[in-house]
Amino acid sequence: MSTALAPAPPRYRCYPAVVVGTRRVGASLVRVTLGGDGLAGFAGGGRDQSVSLFLPHPGQLEPVLPPETEEDWFTAWRAMDPAVRAVMRSYTIREHRPERTEVDIDLVRHGDTGPASRWAGRTGPGDRVVLLGPAVRDERTVRFRPPADTDGVLLVADETALPAVERILAWLPAGTRARVLVEAPDPADLRPLPTAAEVEVTWVFRAGRRVALLPALRAVDLPTTTPYAWVAGEAGMVRAVRRHLVGERGLNRRHVTFAGYWRRGLSEEEMRAAGD
Repeated sequence: MSTALAPAPPRYRCYPAVVVGTRRVGASLVRVTLGGDGLAGFAGGGRDQSVSLFLPHPGQLEPVLPPETEEDWFTAWRAMDPAVRAVMRSYTIREHRPERTEVDIDLVRHGDTGPASRWAGRTGPGDRVVLLGPAVRDERTVRFRPPADTDGVLLVADETALPAVERILAWLPAGTRARVLVEAPDPADLRPLPTAAEVEVTWVFRAGRRVALLPALRAVDLPTTTPYAWVAGEAGMVRAVRRHLVGERGLNRRHVTFAGYWRRGLSEEEMRAAGD
């Protein structure tokens, strides 16, 4: 007699949540606190843990999504009318307080030029959203994973990846040598980056100009002889930095994790369609 195997538990699930509050963080970011019983069981893995945030369109009370029981849920969402289906954007969990069933997400504000920025500027307590996130801890959406032979860390990011930088630095063990370069739009974005690591931070401010991180990176020494590099932000910048680290600095490709959080001139939907 054969014994049927129980289906594997889902690795991701949808978590309905409500906005608890918002506050500005520096000149460029808005911190949105989400809470509610629907977040019970959210299995955040820390570091650069990412989630998909689903937002309602103006006039909708909550995000419109296909049933979670749909076999190919993502395909079903994409097949819906874009004017009706929930707006999807990817973000890093800035803080997770499981004892209060709350998470914080930092969103970049750039006026009403996009649906997520528009929502972030107008949302308030009680507004409904949905997170698609991990149901088990330490999922592959945590990408910061230094190899065993790493003896230091290099973090290169723009403002969209600053929340992930802050979480990574908070996670690093005491004594870890780390070099951090952050590009931001405005000097008012500068703030302390608490960590137990031995860290040196360089801030580069655009202040209305297109200032690349790459020239600043070329001017600094790597933190150690076998560093692990994590690079995130605008896709063109990320590719250029990775080419520099591997091609010019000679870093092992296995020691470089890179993620294009956005691409100049494209929405997230267009980035996904382009395969970024």
